[in-house]
Amino acid sequence: MIDVGALYEVAARAGLLALAQVDGRVVPVDFRAPDVVLLDGRVLSHQYTMTYPAAWLPQLGAGSAVDIGGQSYRVREITAIGDGSEQRATLTRV
Repeated sequence: MIDVGALYEVAARAGLLALAQVDGRVVPVDFRAPDVVLLDGRVLSHQYTMTYPAAWLPQLGAGSAVDIGGQSYRVREITAIGDGSEQRATLTRV
């Protein structure tokens, strides 16, 4: 079985992850802010997400505040990935 936390630690050391601050704690996360074109190219939407080992942020839930790169976000929802050892938070930019 793969240790998700160890995988994230290796990715963080390689500079592949962003640092997220949650309740005074700083953890490396896979942060995504892809551009999505909607309404036949008339609207540009941003879906902000961060993926992280569930054990690192067990208190994170809907409404929690997150700071990534000096920008504040609010958690909209949390989704478990695979066996639940990894989670994805959908974020709203504040």
